[in-house]
Amino acid sequence: MSATLKEFLEQCESLSTLRLIVTSSAAVLEARGKIQKLFYAELPKGKYANMHTEGFEFHLNMDEITQVKFETGEAKRGNFTTYAIRLLDKEGKSALSLFLQWGKPGEYENGQVEAWQALKAQYGEVWEPEPVGEL
Repeated sequence: MSATLKEFLEQCESLSTLRLIVTSSAAVLEARGKIQKLFYAELPKGKYANMHTEGFEFHLNMDEITQVKFETGEAKRGNFTTYAIRLLDKEGKSALSLFLQWGKPGEYENGQVEAWQALKAQYGEVWEPEPVGEL
């Protein structure tokens, strides 16, 4: 699939409510929200996708993401399938994880799983984005 991360992120709006997870060596930050109203900036460090919500701000250096992986798993609590998209950095480490957010355990929003499956079908289980050109 020949596409940029910018194009992919814009399609992630179809996933509705997500749990966005960033993990460092000392902390984990999780925020619930929808990817929407993205805006872009080119800085000396790279090309950024940005989003502001009432609860959090999001800034992703798209130049640092080299691979996108679609994963399913089993919930740590409960007996249901989880759906994640991992954005991996140049070292193959997860820079950002996007999990479909459920209400009650295993109850996803209407059409959410189908949107995740459609993106996976379009991009494949593992995808390497093209470099982002002009913003």
